[in-house]
Amino acid sequence: MQVFTLVAGVVCLFAVLLDAFQTIILPRRATGRFRLTRIFYGITWRPWVFLGKRLRNPRRRESVFSYYGPMSLIFLLAVWAGSMVVGFALIFYALGSPFNDTTQGPSFRSDLYVSGTTIFTLGLGDVTPRSAWARELVILEAGTGLGFLAVVMGYFPVLYSAFSRREVSISLLDARAGSPPTAAELMLRHSYEGGERALSLLLGEWERWSAELLESHISYPLLCYFRSQHNNQSWISALTAVLDTSALLIADVKGYEARQAQLTFAMARHAMVDLAQIFSLPPVKDAPDRLSLERYEQLYDLLCKSGMSVCRDDRSYEKLRDIRALYEGYAEALAGYLRMPLPPWIADHPHKDNWQAVAKYRAQTETGNSHSNRGSLAEDGSPAIAAPGDDHHDF
Repeated sequence: MQVFTLVAGVVCLFAVLLDAFQTIILPRRATGRFRLTRIFYGITWRPWVFLGKRLRNPRRRESVFSYYGPMSLIFLLAVWAGSMVVGFALIFYALGSPFNDTTQGPSFRSDLYVSGTTIFTLGLGDVTPRSAWARELVILEAGTGLGFLAVVMGYFPVLYSAFSRREVSISLLDARAGSPPTAAELMLRHSYEGGERALSLLLGEWERWSAELLESHISYPLLCYFRSQHNNQSWISALTAVLDTSALLIADVKGYEARQAQLTFAMARHAMVDLAQIFSLPPVKDAPDRLSLERYEQLYDLLCKSGMSVCRDDRSYEKLRDIRALYEGYAEALAGYLRMPLPPWIADHPHKDNWQAVAKYRAQTETGNSHSNRGSLAEDGSPAIAAPGDDHHDF
């Protein structure tokens, strides 16, 4: 019995330390089906979703889902600490509870008390070890608790720094692709003269964003549960909108730099597929079609009216559908698991974005300047020439 208890304590400690090392320190995807972190999220996330779905108010439901990421981090740390306390207590119990306890005789409760006060470095001193092995184990546990605390203190800034970097680009996408972001809006808002170059630069930035997302969220899968500040935004919807836009540029649009679209598509798809595999999610094959033929015709008309050159033929829709099949199944799987809806290709309910609220004032200023320049004369009586400037604007 003592040997079994000793082995159980050692296994418990080894499982916790290995899991904490893979989760916090190891800069790559953690492996193993029976990791504590994997089991913890598998047990807690689905009941949380079940309770959240019962809320009818979308804002309250989204708020409940947003609490899970930060709260799960706190509870995960508590699970690690509690498991280490139990692991050392089992080892003490296997050694015959080698402590002098004035309140009660040797027992597992006394071992738990010693383990808890030691790993949290309380050092009350009301229970003292009476053997050399016990003294050494108490020192080892105190050092483990101190090191664990130091690692955890460094864990929080890394997580929130990666979260902040992710959200900055998502917030910037609001003025460029709407909220939620859609491929149609992203294309239409870059249909001005010189927009091709601006869109290519934007896709280059999102290629890097996708690479950073892949590296940070594979190392820290907990970040996948962290939700954006606004209900209509999420990292899944942003990544999907960029993939939709890249697929559209590759399959159907002339004149745009297809090379950058291909690079961005490859990186963004890589991130989508690998993040789905972290949660062991197979691609969804029977999801509703996000771009039916009727919606595709509507999208085609919008692009043509904006002045874009669309290279359409008898197989344009099939080509776009084949490209979409490379990522949409994984996007549907992630969206269903994390309860983050995917964006449509075309906004169902268009609304005025934040930047549009002040755009009219800029237009009035430009109109006033234009009238002023036409009505003013130079000293020699000739019409004044306006200062050179760019008449084209991003939006």
